[in-house]
Amino acid sequence: MMMLDRRAFIVALGGAGCAALVPRSAAGAAGDWETVAFADAGFAWDVAARIDEAVAKGQIENLHSVIVVRGGKLVFERYYAGNDANRGTPLGMVTFGPDVIHDVRSISKSVVSLLYGTALADGKVPAPEQPLLDAFPEYADLASDPQRRRITVGHALSMTMGTEWNEEIPYTNPANSEIAMDLAPDRYRYVLDRPMVAEPGKQWAYNGGTSTLLARLIERGTGRELLDDARARLFEPLGIVVTEWTKVPGGPAAAASGLRLLPRDLAKIGELVLRQGRWGDHQVVPAAWLEESFKPRAKADAATNYGYQWWLGTHTGSHIPWIAGLGNGGQRLFVTPRLDLVVAMTAGNYNLSNQGKAPRAALTMIMEALKSG
Repeated sequence: MMMLDRRAFIVALGGAGCAALVPRSAAGAAGDWETVAFADAGFAWDVAARIDEAVAKGQIENLHSVIVVRGGKLVFERYYAGNDANRGTPLGMVTFGPDVIHDVRSISKSVVSLLYGTALADGKVPAPEQPLLDAFPEYADLASDPQRRRITVGHALSMTMGTEWNEEIPYTNPANSEIAMDLAPDRYRYVLDRPMVAEPGKQWAYNGGTSTLLARLIERGTGRELLDDARARLFEPLGIVVTEWTKVPGGPAAAASGLRLLPRDLAKIGELVLRQGRWGDHQVVPAAWLEESFKPRAKADAATNYGYQWWLGTHTGSHIPWIAGLGNGGQRLFVTPRLDLVVAMTAGNYNLSNQGKAPRAALTMIMEALKSG
């Protein structure tokens, strides 16, 4: 899900508790991650301590975890205590650690894009240039609209369908388009039948319904539920075992916002992206699909572009490009190829107008430590 104010969310790119320290010298502490010393990774030696102090002083609120990987090695990880929720269901105060699963919210969309790429390579789903409504023949009446007929799968991937969609109002409001979709008797018709407000491909609007359509195509093509396909094609090859994908009540997996992962495993997704879809000797996601996914397809705002369910921007100050999955509450996955860097963060500031403050502050400290280290 997106936050209350999409523009504030984009501008903010980048709870108090004690840090759960994970000593790098502890045997097996990093699981299947090889570790590296701060200095050897190019970081100032006290970067993690600085973040700990900022959390302890309340300067960074309700941050739950920070994972930093460079050169394929774990530089550091930190976990804190804070209030949390599972796609809107309160979980209360949680003490986080390496084995505590967390919502990644709209980073789910980016994972759906990865799965679409694997299904496309197997010939299970239509190519981006194909008319979207051809893949939904049960809605032949909608295809009679010449303008709607011009919507392609690529327009869904890039959120440029040209249909009316509003996720800038609170998710507690049934008028929010994602909530209305969840409440609709036919969620897929709801997404496809929104009024046309622009020529397809000409206007970007943040639209969780696009992820819902893409997930439906994946499930139809593969014959598996979304989580089962994710486990088979993505998670198992990466050694990701602990996963959940929250379902819409009485319906399928909430493709746009329901994925739950361990923070370390979120970092693995980033590392996979950094390595052009390879994990060890296995090409998990086609490199050509990632190249297509990370081409700017639309302007989200003056400083941020959107690809195929991935955000594209640059770090403040350095203007070094990043690729990102972003989620409500402060969930962040930043991949910076030029720096060989992955930063994964989770937080619990759901639906707040300042929800980007915590991950922005932590990311700023990480980037400053890298420059000075």
